[in-house]
Amino acid sequence: MLAIEGLDVAYGGSQVLWRVDLEVPKGAVVCLMGRNGVGKTTLLRAAMGLLPARAGRVTFDGADVTRWSPDRRARAGIGYVPQGREIFPHLSVAENLRMAHLGCGRGDALDEALDLFPKLRDLLARKGGVLSGGEQQMLAIGRALLTRPKLLMLDEPTEGIQPSIILEIEDAIRRIKTELGLAVLLVEQYVDFAERLADSYVIMAKGAVVARGNTRELDVQAVRHHLAV
Repeated sequence: MLAIEGLDVAYGGSQVLWRVDLEVPKGAVVCLMGRNGVGKTTLLRAAMGLLPARAGRVTFDGADVTRWSPDRRARAGIGYVPQGREIFPHLSVAENLRMAHLGCGRGDALDEALDLFPKLRDLLARKGGVLSGGEQQMLAIGRALLTRPKLLMLDEPTEGIQPSIILEIEDAIRRIKTELGLAVLLVEQYVDFAERLADSYVIMAKGAVVARGNTRELDVQAVRHHLAV
């Protein structure tokens, strides 16, 4: 579904990613882990086309999308929920959701998103900026789903969220895979969360991939060593 090969990305003269290889198979959940500042968000932004590749290639659903614009990638089926959610705070929940239709012009998936996060049904008239962190994350994921993606990229969806909502988001990601059949690239710091959801994992350090494998064979202690500050 998504294949990243030999990807180098830089901010000006400062290179952040070094020859990164990563693959997300169709219908699979891949968890990307690593300490803060190792390049995980940069990798997702490059996959979405928000940052240019200095070298390497990004392939999605059989097409070379390395030079495609972000909106073209979104229309092709890449959904992206950035760290911090980036919802429109002065728009209502319903208006935030409608923005996805305006942006990509895809079929109506509103009921699908609201079935996944039923709490949003009671919040449709509420401004996005007054929602809790967990409610904003539900809205951000629901908005991305309205574009009818084939791949959903989630950048730390549990960050700053109360435990009860984390469980709801975990269940939603599981349903996104099993019921909707989407592939998911998940950036996550909680090893237990990743172990329960992901089919495979990739660990980054200093802008490069240092470990990867099947989560059924995941060495929790080794992973936590890579995540320790």
